[in-house]
Amino acid sequence: MTDNPASDTADFGFRSVPRAEKAGMVRAVFESVAPKYDLMNDLMSFGVHRVWKRIFIGDLDPRPQRRLLDLAGGTGDITFGWLALGGGPAILSDINPAMLSVGRDRAVNKGLVEDVACVVADAEKLPLPDRSVDRVSMAFGLRNCTDKDAVLAEARRVLKPGGRFLCLEFSQIQVAALAPLYDAWSFKVLPRIGQLVAKDGASYQYLAESIRTFPNQEKLAGMMRRAGFSRVSVRNLSGGIAAIHAGWRL
Repeated sequence: MTDNPASDTADFGFRSVPRAEKAGMVRAVFESVAPKYDLMNDLMSFGVHRVWKRIFIGDLDPRPQRRLLDLAGGTGDITFGWLALGGGPAILSDINPAMLSVGRDRAVNKGLVEDVACVVADAEKLPLPDRSVDRVSMAFGLRNCTDKDAVLAEARRVLKPGGRFLCLEFSQIQVAALAPLYDAWSFKVLPRIGQLVAKDGASYQYLAESIRTFPNQEKLAGMMRRAGFSRVSVRNLSGGIAAIHAGWRL
């Protein structure tokens, strides 16, 4: 299942909900999980998400003269990793103020306030001029957006010619033998951990479901090409549990 911009409904996990209501429902999920978000990421992935993000940040190719827009950046892992590897100024953006406040606090604690601009922004309607950034990143955020095609179009719009968009997202597992174990972990274990640690099993049930309804590697690559990206590539991580999609604005 994927969102159809012409439809009055959108997917919210395995449910169809009124299209106009999805953003608010997703916002409520992340307001609930924000205080324990980083801890839960470690528990959910046994810390592997940190490896994926290091690979992703390396693929962004940070350089001092390059400006990064980190979409759905939340608590700031990608932004801070970019800066640590010598990247230029970064815009840390998220539609959810609760998530962004965690990232802002981390920037203050790291002494990076002058290098990071925190912006509450809808990735479908970015408050940035055309051709204004060199890199656009989005890690584990695209699947929560209502109109994914609009997000991709906006990412391309704000990129300078020669700029690159990279998306790190859960994807379709490529090792069939692992699928039953992965499903059991996702739907039986994760919601229980979420209830114990974050006191919110329902939000983690939604997050597991949202992974399964997200376009697979081939479909997302096709969406990026239709949005105008060139030289689109896919890099599977951990057997396809996650994947990095990348495309250039040429």
